[in-house]
Amino acid sequence: MTTRYEPAIDVESIVALDVHTHVESDGHGHYALDGELLDASAKYFRSDDNRTPTVADLAEYYRARGMAAVVFTVDATTGLGHPGLSSEEIAREAVRHRDVLIPFGSVDPHAPDAVERARRLVTEYGVRGFKFHPSLQRFTPNDTAFYPLYEALEELGVIGLFHTGQTLS
Repeated sequence: MTTRYEPAIDVESIVALDVHTHVESDGHGHYALDGELLDASAKYFRSDDNRTPTVADLAEYYRARGMAAVVFTVDATTGLGHPGLSSEEIAREAVRHRDVLIPFGSVDPHAPDAVERARRLVTEYGVRGFKFHPSLQRFTPNDTAFYPLYEALEELGVIGLFHTGQTLS
């Protein structure tokens, strides 16, 4: 099996595409958020569902409903003080579920290798876009310091999805 994602979604057979689906666990006991933020998220979104789904969990959920989903994590290493889940692993897992999943990547915009990593995620792993969460990642999207990253995404022809309307306070 290839390790680079190529889509295989039968768009005529799905009833919907969820474009905002968080992978919260990597299946190795690592979570995207700490316990306090997971609890706050569950309370905010009034969710009793599985708050730490893996890529396989999400594929099963969407496949059972005749849907597809864009899946990603948020690399907020600078903002949260711990490494994010692996976008590379999410993309590799999405290859196994390419009939229902579309992987997006995430890079910490503060990281010195953010542009290089974004390029690698697209060219080597086949991610189709990138998720940004300014409040978690502690950055202001209109800060020109981040323009080289956006320019790289534009050159690569991929989407930038920005989470807005929510703060950590």
